[in-house]
Amino acid sequence: MLKLFPFLKPYRIPIWIALSLMFIELIVELVHPLLLAKIIDEGIVEHDMALVMRWGTIMIAMSLVAFLSGVINSFYAAHVSQSTGYDIRGEMYEKIQRFSFETLQRFQTSSLITRMTNDVTLIQNTIFMCLRIMLRAPLVVFGGVIMALFVNAQIALMLVVTIPIIILFLSWMLKRGSVIFKDVQVRLDRLNHVFRENLQAIRMIKVFVTRKFEQSRFSKQNEELKEKTIKAMRLMEIAMPLLLLLMNISIVAIIWFGNISVIGQNAQVGEVVAILNYAMRITGALSMFSMIVIIFSRTKASAERIVDVIEEEQENDIDQKQTATVKKGKIVFNNVSFRYPKMNDYVLKDISLTIEAGQTVAFMGETGSGKSSLFQLIPRFYEPETGSIYIDNQDIHSFNGQKLRKAIGYVPQEVLLFTGTIEENLKWGKQDVTLEELEQATEEAQIKETIDSLPLQNQTMIGQKGVNLSGGQKQRISIARALVRKPKILLLDDSTSALDVRTEAKLLKAIKGHSCTTLMITQKISTAMEADQIVLLEAGQIIAKGSHEELLQQSVLYQQLVQSQERRGVLVNE
Repeated sequence: MLKLFPFLKPYRIPIWIALSLMFIELIVELVHPLLLAKIIDEGIVEHDMALVMRWGTIMIAMSLVAFLSGVINSFYAAHVSQSTGYDIRGEMYEKIQRFSFETLQRFQTSSLITRMTNDVTLIQNTIFMCLRIMLRAPLVVFGGVIMALFVNAQIALMLVVTIPIIILFLSWMLKRGSVIFKDVQVRLDRLNHVFRENLQAIRMIKVFVTRKFEQSRFSKQNEELKEKTIKAMRLMEIAMPLLLLLMNISIVAIIWFGNISVIGQNAQVGEVVAILNYAMRITGALSMFSMIVIIFSRTKASAERIVDVIEEEQENDIDQKQTATVKKGKIVFNNVSFRYPKMNDYVLKDISLTIEAGQTVAFMGETGSGKSSLFQLIPRFYEPETGSIYIDNQDIHSFNGQKLRKAIGYVPQEVLLFTGTIEENLKWGKQDVTLEELEQATEEAQIKETIDSLPLQNQTMIGQKGVNLSGGQKQRISIARALVRKPKILLLDDSTSALDVRTEAKLLKAIKGHSCTTLMITQKISTAMEADQIVLLEAGQIIAKGSHEELLQQSVLYQQLVQSQERRGVLVNE
């Protein structure tokens, strides 16, 4: 938790104001019993009503001051807690944006969402409670004991014996509770993961009528979360009865020995009443401790999860010192091998390939042959384990990460569109794009006619993940988004699969008008025929490369692909 303290530094002044106001409340609470003892011993016992009225009025005035202090304290506590939560979320979001793909594989999406929302909310609530009442509770306990000793040390010894036992017990509860609540948050992550998957696949669930199966998955995780939470709460709730038992024993002892002291004239009635008042206030403060232990246990677990994200190393490719820029787009793979983190098998093995600037290269192969993995090495989503990649005859590590990616137009296999207008989605490719550039990109992507036919045209809203568009429309908008930035390297990861042959042919022809190196993954021979070079991959290795005519003569696998698509009527004549 201490690692999150730097987020509080910008709000030192509001914190000190809130703490000062809390101390005013505390002073009033601790002074009241002394004044009450004075009223009893010097006013009521001596029948001096003027003194009772005078000190009674002072007590009322002090209560009003404490009330106003509490109101203003709440304002500053809310300001500090919400502002700190805002800063933590911003820091986490920025950090996550800089995570490498390897790091993102270790953190589940559902877990990151929980940490950004639930965990940060717990931190916010704890900060507010600390500035409002949490810090006040232990101060009431210690201040009450000190004031009781000041009133009458002999009677107050009952509190001196009891309080250390309570503190040791609460420390153990806090340590034990933190471990349990961390497990609770992990269970919450799993529940969110199942629910998120369910929402994403809701259409498939309805089509395959698997609602009962999904319900059982959710119920299982929900049950585990419930059981872990109940276990944690049971442990925490043990604190309250034990605290009250110990304090009530202390109160009975104070009354017992106080009575003996009054009879023996070693104490006055007002002193006993004052110590009893302090004991009751301490009991009231301790009654909050079970809640405080629960909150701190959960907060400690949440803070550790937040710190895990903030302290995670960001990807190392955004090096501002590198000044090289992509000018032509020539790509060379030199004995490149790659495997994903924590995987034993290589997905790419000894890849050597030269792609000249301006060339169009098609990659073909079975599912899992390493085509998409090869694409992800170019923008440095991952680093090759061995070998080197060169762009324009310069090692890829000599490029500034941001400039490298800005020179690349990437269309992923799974098209992702954001909730917003078509224009906003297209501007993801280039924020300062002009209307003319937008129209040119949409026309080249063969989507302009469709957009113009919509009532609101570019201002048409796209639903979540493009739910209100067809597969082909989403692919073409995604391609237009990549073309908007006028890339030097264009990566098309099977991104024309939903297009008909005629539309695809027009698209590829328009792309050839760009002065960029185009790499495309495809399963269609008709698409590959349009490329300058075709590369066949199998089990992560290049088994053949060349033009359509060359592969027809040299590669048995390519011949089988052509024959298969001819039988199915997929292949069109040249």
